[in-house]
Amino acid sequence: MKAYVLNKTGGVENLVLSEIEPPDPKADEVLVEIKAISINPVDVKTRAAREVLDMIVGTEPPVILGWDIAGKVTAVGDKITQFVPGDSVFGMVNFPGEGRAYAEYVAAPGDQLAKIPADTSFEDAAATTLAAMIALQVLQSRVKQDDRVLIHAGSGGVGHFAIQIAKHLGAYVVSTSSAKNRDFVMALGADKHIDYQQHKFEEVVSGMDFVLDTMGADVLKNSLKVVKDGGKIVSLPSPEFPQEVKPYAQKRNIDVSFVLVESNGSDMNTLKDMLEAGVLKPHISKIFPFEELAEAHLQLETGRTVGKVIVKL
Repeated sequence: MKAYVLNKTGGVENLVLSEIEPPDPKADEVLVEIKAISINPVDVKTRAAREVLDMIVGTEPPVILGWDIAGKVTAVGDKITQFVPGDSVFGMVNFPGEGRAYAEYVAAPGDQLAKIPADTSFEDAAATTLAAMIALQVLQSRVKQDDRVLIHAGSGGVGHFAIQIAKHLGAYVVSTSSAKNRDFVMALGADKHIDYQQHKFEEVVSGMDFVLDTMGADVLKNSLKVVKDGGKIVSLPSPEFPQEVKPYAQKRNIDVSFVLVESNGSDMNTLKDMLEAGVLKPHISKIFPFEELAEAHLQLETGRTVGKVIVKL
């Protein structure tokens, strides 16, 4: 089968399309013929930086990156009872770890997958994986009915799912984006939009119960100014916060935390249910053929992607 092998970290030229043996599923695994995969900022960071590769994948190169898959089951291990060959499935697999999604076939743990709803395409299913899982795992235990929530970069991969999930949980949602993405963000369900290029969000809102920070650095520091005493902030870019953040947060009893998403079949089935109910609608900005996977990485590197980038096999 064909797969992209990363022999060393660095530029996209290090993603080498290679011919390798297809995997044999273990007893608790499902062999999936891949129809679509999703590319995330973490894919780009892991490909580019050895320290991120070490943290996320945890093994020496060569490795096969990627975690978001959608496809058809072709074989199942002896312990698998919930899937049969022919089922359409999707999931975020083996994260953190080596997901090996950049390939024509993936052997994935059965307990990390869900069946794709009948009216959902492989592309939409692949889009509703890691980014949606982050939003779900961050919000479901921290946001409740009538909370005031600020979501930064609401037009991005995580952000556009987070707005929809926060609204489903009954929150009042404020989101930042550029002016050109205002209508998109509002259509997702946001109650208020802030053009970050024209306004300082910390001068526009206050008294927030929760902030989802997808940017870090100054955005994290300024987010502390808009959270009420006893509120919560989750910052996704890095577990390392600016030095002044913790003392300020402790003084006002603000819970500031970093969350690393983890593969979880129960959460995948929650996302499946949300897709079926129309609660979640992924937005795909670009679809690349498998042969142009490097171009998908370059698109993510622009930092201007609205919604998700998909690679189709």
